[in-house]
Amino acid sequence: MSTAPRAAIVVTGDEVLRGRVADRNGAYLAAWCDAHGIGVVHVSIVGDDRDPIASTVREHLGAGIDLVITTGGLGVTHDDLTMSAVSQATGAPLREHEQALALVRAASSGAPNRSSVPAQIRDAIERKQAMLPRDAVMLVPIGTAPGCILAVGAQLVVVLPGPPYELERMWADAVGVPPLAGLVARAGGPPRRVLRLHGVAESQLVAALDEIPVAVRDGARLGICAKAAEVELTLADLTTGGATRLGDAIERAFPGATFTRTGQQVEQVVGESLTRRGEHLAVAESCTGGLLGGRITSLAGASDWFLGGIIAYANPVKHEVLGVSNGILSRYGAVSAPSAEAMAVGARTLTGADWALAITGVAGPGGGTAAKPVGTVFLGCAGAHAVLVEEHHFRGDRALIRERATVHALHLLRRAIADTEA
Repeated sequence: MSTAPRAAIVVTGDEVLRGRVADRNGAYLAAWCDAHGIGVVHVSIVGDDRDPIASTVREHLGAGIDLVITTGGLGVTHDDLTMSAVSQATGAPLREHEQALALVRAASSGAPNRSSVPAQIRDAIERKQAMLPRDAVMLVPIGTAPGCILAVGAQLVVVLPGPPYELERMWADAVGVPPLAGLVARAGGPPRRVLRLHGVAESQLVAALDEIPVAVRDGARLGICAKAAEVELTLADLTTGGATRLGDAIERAFPGATFTRTGQQVEQVVGESLTRRGEHLAVAESCTGGLLGGRITSLAGASDWFLGGIIAYANPVKHEVLGVSNGILSRYGAVSAPSAEAMAVGARTLTGADWALAITGVAGPGGGTAAKPVGTVFLGCAGAHAVLVEEHHFRGDRALIRERATVHALHLLRRAIADTEA
């Protein structure tokens, strides 16, 4: 098979380098490239300093990297230096781009408090953002800052803005623009599968792989990423059909564990099932404090199947809003199977939903007892014909326990829906 193009990603910004802002752009671009057959060999974070940015870009080009992508540093302030650094690294002098200037001025015209900035300063910062390396292909700004694609011989440098929303939209435009479109087409996106398995530990997967014939294992490149309560497997062909053969062998080793072959999140799988059935979901949360509802509503279109939720953190709310009896709370406690069941039934009754999920537990670091240590979580799932309850004992810190509880709750619902279709 032909060698895939290689990419390096240079994330710029002091706020990212010093940990004040988490990097989303490098992860997004790396995942996109991997999904489209472009091999990412390096992701780096560089502060707002022209010389280090320039030397990093120059180093990647000198190493023969096909595609160097920079993010950030295209704004109007003194520390927005990426376009200048790319010019320095490539030897392509900056030039004022007439179309870029017109677009920057149009985008800036509606900026709040614009009239309070002196006209000469407005003009200077607009011209600064319209400076592109000579012969670069301009990328239309999503905010006020244009990006660009610069060919350096057979190699490409793509300059993108820092705000993730702007970057993702500009990148979506850029991959259809020559010469980047040609590189993406050359990558071809080798046949690949993204399997997500629930309830399978990495150690189990290692043992299963050891039982699969070497010829099958060697036919695909396998990436393994452990997530909360899940394992994600990315398989790409090394020989024709290799990803399919290895994926099938793994699925045979863990019957019923695979819940998607396209890399979907569990909430997407659940949402599609509910939409297809014309059914709706509500949630009741205690220890997760809205994390489950937040994960669901992060999906566009969730309003088609999600009605809402109740954060019942205190016992009086569990009793007065969800109808959990004082007898259950006094005899079994808020963290118990009867409480999870009553919370799920209460949320379903209160909202009129077809399904309801409930989570109650001890997320820590305090609050645990010998009988119910930190990590004890009860999940409830109420449907038209039955209420299912699960008890879990999760390990990890507070954030991980809450995340695992959320993921397991969604899988409980996924399996409950599937059981009604069997």
